[in-house]
Amino acid sequence: MSKIAVVYWSGTGNTEAMANAVLEGVKEVGAEGELLNCGEFDAAKVADYDAIAFGCPAMGDEVLEEGEFEPMFEGCVSALKDKKIALFGSYGWGDGEWMRNWEDECRNAGAVLACDSVTCNDAPDSDCESACRALGKRLA
Repeated sequence: MSKIAVVYWSGTGNTEAMANAVLEGVKEVGAEGELLNCGEFDAAKVADYDAIAFGCPAMGDEVLEEGEFEPMFEGCVSALKDKKIALFGSYGWGDGEWMRNWEDECRNAGAVLACDSVTCNDAPDSDCESACRALGKRLA
Protein backbone atom coordinates (compact mmCIF):
# COMPACT_ATOMS: atom_id res chain seq x y z
CA MET A 1 0.00 0.00 0.00
CA SER A 2 1.28 3.45 -0.90
CA LYS A 3 2.13 5.81 1.93
CA ILE A 4 1.40 9.44 1.05
CA ALA A 5 2.30 12.59 2.99
CA VAL A 6 0.14 15.70 2.59
CA VAL A 7 2.35 18.55 3.83
CA TYR A 8 0.90 22.05 3.99
CA TRP A 9 0.93 25.55 5.47
CA SER A 10 -2.27 27.56 5.77
CA GLY A 11 -2.89 31.05 7.08
CA THR A 12 -6.63 31.46 6.51
CA GLY A 13 -7.69 27.81 6.34
CA ASN A 14 -8.15 27.70 2.55
CA THR A 15 -5.03 25.61 1.86
CA GLU A 16 -5.82 23.44 4.92
CA ALA A 17 -9.26 22.70 3.41
CA MET A 18 -7.52 21.75 0.15
CA ALA A 19 -5.09 19.50 2.07
CA ASN A 20 -8.00 17.70 3.72
CA ALA A 21 -9.59 17.09 0.30
CA VAL A 22 -6.27 15.73 -1.04
CA LEU A 23 -6.11 13.36 1.95
CA GLU A 24 -9.69 12.20 1.24
CA GLY A 25 -8.66 11.33 -2.32
CA VAL A 26 -5.63 9.37 -1.09
CA LYS A 27 -7.81 7.35 1.29
CA GLU A 28 -10.59 6.82 -1.30
CA VAL A 29 -8.22 4.66 -3.35
CA GLY A 30 -7.05 2.69 -0.32
CA ALA A 31 -3.66 4.32 0.21
CA GLU A 32 -2.31 5.35 3.60
CA GLY A 33 -2.29 9.12 3.99
CA GLU A 34 -0.84 11.38 6.64
CA LEU A 35 -1.70 15.07 7.02
CA LEU A 36 1.28 17.08 8.28
CA ASN A 37 1.72 20.77 9.01
CA CYS A 38 4.98 21.93 7.42
CA GLY A 39 6.51 22.28 10.91
CA GLU A 40 6.17 18.49 11.29
CA PHE A 41 8.09 17.66 8.09
CA ASP A 42 11.69 17.86 6.90
CA ALA A 43 14.09 16.31 4.39
CA ALA A 44 14.78 13.35 6.69
CA LYS A 45 11.13 12.27 6.31
CA VAL A 46 10.98 12.39 2.49
CA ALA A 47 12.19 8.80 2.15
CA ASP A 48 9.46 7.55 4.55
CA TYR A 49 6.76 8.21 1.90
CA ASP A 50 6.06 6.85 -1.58
CA ALA A 51 4.75 10.25 -2.68
CA ILE A 52 4.20 13.71 -1.22
CA ALA A 53 1.61 16.41 -1.84
CA PHE A 54 2.87 19.87 -0.89
CA GLY A 55 0.36 22.67 -0.30
CA CYS A 56 1.14 26.34 0.20
CA PRO A 57 -0.77 29.52 -0.63
CA ALA A 58 0.66 32.40 -2.63
CA MET A 59 1.98 35.09 -0.32
CA GLY A 60 3.30 38.61 -0.84
CA ASP A 61 4.46 39.06 -4.42
CA GLU A 62 3.32 35.55 -5.49
CA VAL A 63 5.86 33.58 -3.44
CA LEU A 64 5.67 30.64 -1.03
CA GLU A 65 5.04 31.46 2.63
CA GLU A 66 8.49 32.56 3.80
CA GLY A 67 8.47 32.05 7.58
CA GLU A 68 7.76 28.32 7.87
CA PHE A 69 6.88 26.64 4.56
CA GLU A 70 9.61 27.95 2.26
CA PRO A 71 12.51 27.10 4.62
CA MET A 72 11.07 23.58 5.16
CA PHE A 73 10.59 23.07 1.41
CA GLU A 74 14.06 24.38 0.50
CA GLY A 75 15.47 21.90 3.01
CA CYS A 76 13.64 19.07 1.21
CA VAL A 77 14.49 20.02 -2.40
CA SER A 78 17.69 17.97 -2.61
CA ALA A 79 15.82 14.88 -1.37
CA LEU A 80 13.08 15.18 -4.02
CA LYS A 81 15.05 13.76 -6.97
CA ASP A 82 12.91 11.01 -8.58
CA LYS A 83 10.24 11.46 -5.85
CA LYS A 84 6.60 11.49 -6.99
CA ILE A 85 5.01 14.73 -5.80
CA ALA A 86 2.05 17.01 -6.43
CA LEU A 87 1.49 20.67 -5.59
CA PHE A 88 -1.58 22.64 -4.51
CA GLY A 89 -2.45 25.97 -2.96
CA SER A 90 -4.77 28.94 -2.84
CA TYR A 91 -4.24 32.53 -3.89
CA GLY A 92 -6.11 35.79 -3.56
CA TRP A 93 -4.61 37.79 -6.43
CA GLY A 94 -2.33 37.43 -9.45
CA ASP A 95 -2.42 34.71 -12.07
CA GLY A 96 -0.77 31.74 -10.37
CA GLU A 97 2.83 32.74 -11.10
CA TRP A 98 3.93 31.36 -7.71
CA MET A 99 2.72 27.90 -8.73
CA ARG A 100 4.51 27.98 -12.10
CA ASN A 101 7.74 29.04 -10.40
CA TRP A 102 7.30 26.32 -7.76
CA GLU A 103 6.69 23.66 -10.45
CA ASP A 104 9.85 24.77 -12.27
CA GLU A 105 11.86 24.52 -9.06
CA CYS A 106 10.56 20.99 -8.46
CA ARG A 107 11.31 19.87 -12.03
CA ASN A 108 14.81 21.35 -11.79
CA ALA A 109 15.35 19.32 -8.59
CA GLY A 110 14.40 16.15 -10.49
CA ALA A 111 11.06 15.60 -8.75
CA VAL A 112 8.33 13.81 -10.69
CA LEU A 113 5.13 15.87 -10.84
CA ALA A 114 2.41 13.21 -10.76
CA CYS A 115 -0.35 15.43 -12.15
CA ASP A 116 -1.33 19.01 -12.84
CA SER A 117 -1.12 21.25 -9.80
CA VAL A 118 -4.36 22.50 -8.25
CA THR A 119 -4.81 26.19 -7.52
CA CYS A 120 -7.84 27.80 -6.00
CA ASN A 121 -8.79 31.46 -5.80
CA ASP A 122 -9.67 32.12 -2.14
CA ALA A 123 -11.75 29.42 -0.40
CA PRO A 124 -12.05 26.11 -2.27
CA ASP A 125 -15.43 25.56 -3.93
CA SER A 126 -16.81 22.13 -4.82
CA ASP A 127 -14.90 22.06 -8.15
CA CYS A 128 -11.63 22.83 -6.37
CA GLU A 129 -12.33 20.21 -3.68
CA SER A 130 -13.01 17.64 -6.43
CA ALA A 131 -9.74 18.58 -8.14
CA CYS A 132 -7.90 18.16 -4.82
CA ARG A 133 -9.43 14.72 -4.26
CA ALA A 134 -8.41 13.76 -7.83
CA LEU A 135 -4.87 14.97 -7.10
CA GLY A 136 -4.76 12.72 -4.02
CA LYS A 137 -5.98 9.76 -6.06
CA ARG A 138 -3.40 10.36 -8.80
CA LEU A 139 -0.61 10.63 -6.23
CA ALA A 140 -1.65 7.38 -4.54
